[in-house]
Amino acid sequence: MSFLPMSKREMQHLGWEYIDIIIITGDAYVDHPSFGAAVIGRILESRGYRVGIIAQPDVNSVASFQQLGQPRLFFGITAGNMDSMINHYTAQKKLRHNDAYSPDGIAGLRPDRATFVYTNLVKRIYKGVPVVIGGIEASLRRIAHYDYWQDKVRNSILADSKADILVYGMGEKPICNIAAELAQGTNVAEIQDIPSTVVFCNNPHNSNPELESEEIILPKAETCKDKQTFYEMTKLFTEHSSSRVMYQMNGGRLLRHNPPEQALYTDEMDEIYDLPYMYAPHPKYKGKTIPAFEQIKSSITSHRGCYGGCSFCAIACHQGRKIQSRSQASIIREANRMKGTISDVGGPTANMYASRCKLGFPASCTRRSCLYPKICPSLIMAHGEQLKLLSKISQIDAIKHVYIASGIRHDMLENEDKYILEIATKYTGGRLKLAPEHVSDKVLRLMGKPSIKSYELFCEKFCKAIHKEGVKRQVIPYIIIGHPGTGIEDAKALREWLVKNNIHVEQVQEFTPTPMSISTCMYYTKLDFETGKEIEVPTPGQIREQKKLAMWK
Repeated sequence: MSFLPMSKREMQHLGWEYIDIIIITGDAYVDHPSFGAAVIGRILESRGYRVGIIAQPDVNSVASFQQLGQPRLFFGITAGNMDSMINHYTAQKKLRHNDAYSPDGIAGLRPDRATFVYTNLVKRIYKGVPVVIGGIEASLRRIAHYDYWQDKVRNSILADSKADILVYGMGEKPICNIAAELAQGTNVAEIQDIPSTVVFCNNPHNSNPELESEEIILPKAETCKDKQTFYEMTKLFTEHSSSRVMYQMNGGRLLRHNPPEQALYTDEMDEIYDLPYMYAPHPKYKGKTIPAFEQIKSSITSHRGCYGGCSFCAIACHQGRKIQSRSQASIIREANRMKGTISDVGGPTANMYASRCKLGFPASCTRRSCLYPKICPSLIMAHGEQLKLLSKISQIDAIKHVYIASGIRHDMLENEDKYILEIATKYTGGRLKLAPEHVSDKVLRLMGKPSIKSYELFCEKFCKAIHKEGVKRQVIPYIIIGHPGTGIEDAKALREWLVKNNIHVEQVQEFTPTPMSISTCMYYTKLDFETGKEIEVPTPGQIREQKKLAMWK
């Protein structure tokens, strides 16, 4: 096994005279399945393509983009595991001084709007070579969207960057389909209907009358500057994006937004996580530490997707609502190559592993959340399966401890006392972090979160479990302040609850309007997403006041 090449010298070592696909990423190259560029590179490699990586190229140096030459098929460009603007700036728009995805945490090794900048440079240097953009930055900017950092509605990043195709979501299937089309000689402009892609539309008028009713026309991007229009566009997109082809005019060109790719089956998930990763940073970083890798190197991803439907979260928009789980055998194979402590076995929400909808998440379902306002009766949870998995991992000789650190949904555990006991006494490493987010019913409704009573009930059962077993554990609440609709009275109610329960939060999360979330729509339009009625949106000064109230100690 070897790393994907990052230089011509490494290509020569592999006996390669050319490369099929070059992936450019804003992150350092870590060959681990928690890093998107590595996953895409490895899945393409498994299909027989020669793949190279250019990590964090110097945007002031043309040579930095030429280190692997010109790819035979296309460039794949991603800002990395994070949106570059969120990576660079705090909720108060202050510049961050470190970057967890860079060697030694050094900031400034990727530009603002990295996908846009990299694509423009590649288009200028390699005229005529197709460019496919993807990753979280592209995925959440795929249609007209509100940009918090410029305080304006921007076009789709596909239109702004002039890339050829945008892949949204977890892109293994679409990127392989694109590669296959280009390898067969298909012109990139003719690739129109691959799921999980956004493309420039070649045929704006549907030639099949029977399909005409299936198409959704979103308001033109330029008209979405109007807040009512933006609200209506977001409602339309939220309702139909998972099942219908949609069109939108962006910068004078018509974009076609294809429905998402089908969720991966268990054997497909296993294939991805069983690829020959090196589970380490590339040797060029020898002697340097990549903080993001240090954080996840002892963790295991068990599944993807989230059906929680929180208004401020874009996971479902990116990974999908349907839970895509690995088999226990695949997870145990990964655990067998580890020693000591496994810091986490999870996904966006750890206790959604192996759960499913008995109806198969039909396109006809209008619910955004399977949990809110009440748990859907079609949801089949699988806490027993997760406990069996954790038990099997714990029995591996080289493993001393197994913990859950990626968070759990306490509202799924009302009647799961055994699960709470096991998590409390075996799989919590001192502190269990939960996310009630707030205490105000008004704010929680806007967030799409359950009543604080659900959190209190879980904590009561958790404390009983640890007292019974004589172990010391803590539950730490995640709190969001400044969410649209949060007034000073809500902030005071939060403070009173924290004081009453003697909870001293060390930090709180200030709401950041990230592209394409429902909360961001409410922030920009000042309209309740469900009712269309006006709501209060706190100013930066009011957010600072709310923060002081929450951090009362």
